[in-house]
Amino acid sequence: MSSALRAAIPPTLPILAGFVFLGITCGVYSVSLGLPWWTPTLMACLIFAGSAEFVVASMLVGPFAPLQVFVTVFIVNARHLFYGLSMLERFRGLGRKRPYLIFAQCDETFSINYSTRPPAGVDEGWFMFFVSLLNQLYWVVGCTLGGVLGRVAALNVAGVDFAMTALFVVIFLDQWTKDPSHASAVVGILASLVALALFGPDGFMIPALALILAAITVLRSRLEPVYDACESGFVASASDTCENGPVASTPDAAGAHHGGDAR
Repeated sequence: MSSALRAAIPPTLPILAGFVFLGITCGVYSVSLGLPWWTPTLMACLIFAGSAEFVVASMLVGPFAPLQVFVTVFIVNARHLFYGLSMLERFRGLGRKRPYLIFAQCDETFSINYSTRPPAGVDEGWFMFFVSLLNQLYWVVGCTLGGVLGRVAALNVAGVDFAMTALFVVIFLDQWTKDPSHASAVVGILASLVALALFGPDGFMIPALALILAAITVLRSRLEPVYDACESGFVASASDTCENGPVASTPDAAGAHHGGDAR
């Protein structure tokens, strides 16, 4: 176990800074909404889903709508279903470690556990367990610091409620620059505008997500060849480009093109 822990620390160190600072933002944002200082810590322990925690924090102070919360968070994190499918064989036979490995499989943890093999003599199950645990601890620490600072320190939190909006704008722009086809992004914008016009600002989220899902499903046969060509190093047309040339054919590399959250 100790050798697995030592082996898990180096690949997770790049995650430390990002998780702590984004976690602080999540904590301060949650407290600015009027939630108790310990709420972001509790969400980090029980939800551990990055951008979904920003969504949940805003919904906790809104009208009681558990179905809407469930559907929204499910769609936001639906990509985790495919992470699980990719790790079925790797998690097989891991006994009591398996439930936690499934729970803690965020974007960054999946990328490390899928693509990194532990050094010789280190148990792979314990290695993946400590990668998952360390990444969650970084996030818990960041959210706790943010909750405490937002509650105790004399901070001017005016405008911090824009943090979630800014987060998703940055994610969108990052994916726009990496995506070999902008069709999915354009679909998302158009579907959101249509849902906003039909259902208004208070009820457009779930219809917009449903429209996006339906449109992407219809366009799947046209989009998949573009991504496949990009991953194999062949660009289908002059308008379809892959950032930094050919992309390695791995799920985490493909995930960078198909989408992912800042965490």
